[in-house]
Amino acid sequence: MKKLFTLVALLACFLGVNAEEKVDYTVDYSSYNGFPFYVMGYVPEWVGGVMTDFGGNYEYVKVADDAEKTSDVIVSTNDGTQYYKITKGEGEGTWHQYFIADGIKTGDLADVYFVKAMVKASEAVTLNINMGWGWSDGQQKGASVTIPQSSDFVEVEWQYSGIEGSSCNLVAQPASAATIEWKSLVVYHNQKQSRPTVWKEWLTSDGEPVVVTEGLSKIPTYMGNAETPWADATVKFNDQEKNYLICAWSKEKGRNMNEKDGWDPFPADITTDPDEPTNKVFICHGQPATTDGDPSAWDNQFWIQSPKSWKEGDQVKVHFRYRCNKASVTTQTQIHNQNPSDYLVWHAIGEVTFTDKWQEFDDVMTIGNDMAGGWSIAFNLNPNDKDAIDFYFDDLSWQTMVLDEGFFVAGANPEKGLAYNFDEAVEFVDGVDPEGEACLVATVGTSGDEKTYVSQIMISTIRGNDAAFKSNTLKAKSAIVDLNEDDTAWIDYEAGSNAKISLPGSGVWKIYLDPSFHSLACQMLEGEAIVITLEDVVTNPTEVVVNALERDWKPAKDDGTPQDGEEGIGEGQPWDNQFWLIANRVLDAGEVTVVKFKYKATKDANVSTQTHGNPGAYIHWAAIGGVNFKADEWQDFETTFTVPSEAKDGMKSIAFNLSEIKAANDYYFKDFQWYLQNDTEGKTTENLINATGGENFAWKVKGGDIITGISTVASKKNVGSAVIYNLAGQRVSNGFKGIVVKDGKKYVK
Repeated sequence: MKKLFTLVALLACFLGVNAEEKVDYTVDYSSYNGFPFYVMGYVPEWVGGVMTDFGGNYEYVKVADDAEKTSDVIVSTNDGTQYYKITKGEGEGTWHQYFIADGIKTGDLADVYFVKAMVKASEAVTLNINMGWGWSDGQQKGASVTIPQSSDFVEVEWQYSGIEGSSCNLVAQPASAATIEWKSLVVYHNQKQSRPTVWKEWLTSDGEPVVVTEGLSKIPTYMGNAETPWADATVKFNDQEKNYLICAWSKEKGRNMNEKDGWDPFPADITTDPDEPTNKVFICHGQPATTDGDPSAWDNQFWIQSPKSWKEGDQVKVHFRYRCNKASVTTQTQIHNQNPSDYLVWHAIGEVTFTDKWQEFDDVMTIGNDMAGGWSIAFNLNPNDKDAIDFYFDDLSWQTMVLDEGFFVAGANPEKGLAYNFDEAVEFVDGVDPEGEACLVATVGTSGDEKTYVSQIMISTIRGNDAAFKSNTLKAKSAIVDLNEDDTAWIDYEAGSNAKISLPGSGVWKIYLDPSFHSLACQMLEGEAIVITLEDVVTNPTEVVVNALERDWKPAKDDGTPQDGEEGIGEGQPWDNQFWLIANRVLDAGEVTVVKFKYKATKDANVSTQTHGNPGAYIHWAAIGGVNFKADEWQDFETTFTVPSEAKDGMKSIAFNLSEIKAANDYYFKDFQWYLQNDTEGKTTENLINATGGENFAWKVKGGDIITGISTVASKKNVGSAVIYNLAGQRVSNGFKGIVVKDGKKYVK
């Protein structure tokens, strides 16, 4: 039967059933003498080998930028870049952010990634730490992490789910003046133990794939062996039909000039191995890099070209030998498209440090969603060293995993604790549907054994690796209806990563698949259907008041004129003050709900909303849209809210960002409804919040912790402002002496 998709598996290993911890990343900060990561406006300092955040009362300005602000204290990063350490002015806020890890390999698509850090703080601090694989919408996962006050280092652990990228970073975002000291950090996930693997060798001398078994000796006749002459050395880098035939490409500054006064890649030169005269190797004669700024990193480049493109979830085993003619040179790697120099994404196999001795590189590269479609690894040869350097490569090799191809279904029953076992996924076979039409069929669940009854399935085109299975699933475009109830209930499907299909009952199910029409149907053979009963929509009358504090804003310059951005977003964040509406359970992506409430404020304000897991666990930037508050005027809000696809592991709360405006403001909410959408007026299949009580609400104000389980209306008595004024109404610093006004009351300082 003709398959729906082209199924090429590029994965590293089979997974067994026993779990073991796999460390994805580790960093001992004492191995550096300064901040080693990308600077995001704040520079943690190194004290006795410990990465130290001296709190948000400081900012850092690069010395080389000839900044207006200077100081007597200069901090250097690990690469020697110098920054002035400057004390912030009154009212400039304490929020800041910086990397605590970068280049974390997360391509296994694990359900949960765990982070352990040895850390201490001068006072207890709760901060957000994002795990991200990019800077676009939905590419950051947040975690609320509490570091206790301690004089000794303590182990703090937190976790993330729904990570999609293959290379991630961790960004700490404290809003505190406390000192935080980081000693070490490790990222890991639980994986199954590996089974013996079978690899497909792509680059062979005759161009034909050769199957080898793990543990056997390597095949010496790679196409990537420089002893092998080029099949067609006249191929140009922009020849879409042939350039993949050349497995090694080079670019040298000033050579092979093009019409735009740049220079194009060309099939890499072959030369004599400097250590072994009888051996031939590839060479890039790097010329002095002179391009201004970061582009000088790719004045000279080298590419290891794949025979074909990769797709998300693929894992590729990479091997090559490498050296240069200098004691030590660190290069960067990227993923490029089919044409060498056609950039795709900034990360590949990380930094590679060359020396004047041959080294061997062996690693498994996992293809994340931002790497899909890539064809080659690009080496940027001059990120730091601009000298003329010769770079040598040999024995270039790709290996890919041989996996089962076809259509496979695995079942689960979350309510009964039955988890997916993708290794035991059932393969679809030729059969007929209830109408006698030819299709593919598979059965999940065992007759007479209720412990095997399933209420949820995943269908994939790959079997043999959990990550591959989840990356190649089919997504139903609408809700499943039992064929026993409607014999025409065929549902369209499409490709979708990590797609779960909910069934209208728990039992043994027969699944029908018609790839020619991209459709599927499900029939219960045994079990208990879900009986849909309607209930009245409930209204929770609790009135919640959040006294949002003034957002940090840039103060005026010394001459009284506004700072740049004073009329814009300021230095604070829209989520400095927040309110959450919390569902009684985790909602799956695609569930359709209705949200209603009444609202007003003491000042006009627009409030944005986000999708969260538990309060503070950010998932996606969009939820129920903007909510426009009017001063002292109750309004009714109502919308239909569909849980976004970004909530692959479910969502539980809607966050209201109460600091879109600068001013302090009191926000009022009451008469909440949140329920599953149904066609019957005033009825629902499920209310998502309680009719009474405050368990479905949470809030926080700037610099404070998240408060859940609201039992009374929030009060100004609970939320003090840190801002103080003199009797003339002017904002003054904490060091001001005299009569001041704080929270509407007079004090003598």
